[in-house]
Amino acid sequence: MRFVDMHEDFGYSASLGKDLINGNYQSDLTKLRNLGDPLIFSVVFPAMESLIGYSSMYFQSLLNQVKIYYKLEKEGMIKIIRRKEDLNKEGVKFLISLEGTDVLNDPYDILLLKELNFKSIGLTWNYDTKFAASCVSKKDYGLTGQGEELVKLANELGLIIDLAHASKQTVLDVTEITKKPVIISHTAYRKMKDHPRNVDDDEIEAVIRTGGIIGVMAWYKVLPDPTFESYLRVINELGETFGWDYIGIGTDFLGIDETIKGFESISLINKLSDYLGDNADKVLWKNAYRVINENLKD
Repeated sequence: MRFVDMHEDFGYSASLGKDLINGNYQSDLTKLRNLGDPLIFSVVFPAMESLIGYSSMYFQSLLNQVKIYYKLEKEGMIKIIRRKEDLNKEGVKFLISLEGTDVLNDPYDILLLKELNFKSIGLTWNYDTKFAASCVSKKDYGLTGQGEELVKLANELGLIIDLAHASKQTVLDVTEITKKPVIISHTAYRKMKDHPRNVDDDEIEAVIRTGGIIGVMAWYKVLPDPTFESYLRVINELGETFGWDYIGIGTDFLGIDETIKGFESISLINKLSDYLGDNADKVLWKNAYRVINENLKD
């Protein structure tokens, strides 16, 4: 089966000691291999937990998670996406993604990320940074001057900008200046469930104007109901309202504490294909492949 999941917290979960090769989790390499030909936006989440929550970001944590991906590739378990031609390789493919820019000192640190084969950068997690405001910001200041520089440099380097967790003003600011399609890798529709992680019509339309896509996540808190049927309703509402060329999936597996009933693991993704019918190929992989191709430099 061919599909793209635009957000799985593989690296962070593995760094915590979870056996994502032989274990039985929301997603793991055994499940992915059994599905045939998946491409996973494999996230590096370098936040460190403290007594007051996730508060600090450390570059060493980033490196540790990247090394996990390199080791898996060396052992022949995955293929890391480095260039466009890698999209056509068979088997499990990982597109390395950063979730949160607080680990960076300045925009030009993404030159290092490019050398480490990062292909996607999420501007924020649930905290404000020197680059952008987050969806839980007490004062939505949007994209900063350094953030604008980072977006422009990412466009030049062929790195996808991910606006998941970003504030509304950040989304609007980025979509005004980007020269490439952007993504919101894992979110849902605020019209159907009022939650800070969800996006509204203005944000969706702004992303679409760039040619980008919205990835619908499988977290029970952002859906109208904690069921697979509710997940399907959100996908269908977005597709029918905004166009099926702009919808994808970003499960957030391995990053959520509880799944929805009927979609407990990535192994069940074939249920999505059955439901979506003629729109399945677009939602499951074609839309994401288009955005990746339009961003990657070679």
